[in-house]
Amino acid sequence: MTLAATGALVADAVRSDSAVLAFNVITLEHAEGIVLGLEAAGLPGILQVSENAVRFHGGRMAPLVAGCREVAASAGVPVSVHLDHVQDVDLARSVVDSAWQLGVSSLMVDAAHLEYEKNVATTAELAEAGHRTSLWIEAELGEIGGKDGAHAPGVRTDPDDAASFVARTGVDGLAVAVGSSHAMTRATAELDLDLIARLADRLPVPLVLHGSSGVPVATLRAALACGIRKVNVGTALNVGYTAEVRQYLAADGAVTDPRKYLTPARNAVRDTVARLAAALR
Repeated sequence: MTLAATGALVADAVRSDSAVLAFNVITLEHAEGIVLGLEAAGLPGILQVSENAVRFHGGRMAPLVAGCREVAASAGVPVSVHLDHVQDVDLARSVVDSAWQLGVSSLMVDAAHLEYEKNVATTAELAEAGHRTSLWIEAELGEIGGKDGAHAPGVRTDPDDAASFVARTGVDGLAVAVGSSHAMTRATAELDLDLIARLADRLPVPLVLHGSSGVPVATLRAALACGIRKVNVGTALNVGYTAEVRQYLAADGAVTDPRKYLTPARNAVRDTVARLAAALR
């Protein structure tokens, strides 16, 4: 199957009143496990590489993103590649310049940590540049908690402010602060479903939920019914991945071949993706 475009996957979700699942990639094993899980569920999805993941790989974006492109292109279901939570403007510009060469069809401009007018100006500039190369552009308004130094918790997205922000920036999707938080290892977050519904009614673009690992499945289903159309998942994958590595190394202190413990780690990612995709089908 050929590489999918994020905009097309989100548009399909809008038409079917569902949501496309987007999963964070840190290593190649993440990408492989995510696609295996999506194939098991028979559903499309998105491979996301964040600015933090690029930094982990020494600031070199191309190797991991190109790997994601190849994994996505060989998948048995439609899969796209997305650059997520990009705060560095120079990195965002380089994404725009090389996106299609790398197989990237969408970019999240993360300027929510900036003063409002600077957020608008930065997002609008990058959205205009991205649209010239047909990229689907996501942004954030309100601050989604859970990332020290980048996001302050508890600042919800106001529908009127969001409508103005979308109109002024021209973004294609909006990540909204409605009660979820990044990096939660337990599903205990309580979403403001009424706010989601009001945002969906007010805005002309699809809504994106970040921090979905911390949201119970029943609440995620309710959020989809209220208008969430892209669901981001990261920490839940790492919980399973790390648990398998830890268990294997604890049982065999002499192992040196990483394939021995990365295989069950990759399978844990696969199983987490498959379970969530099936639950939200």
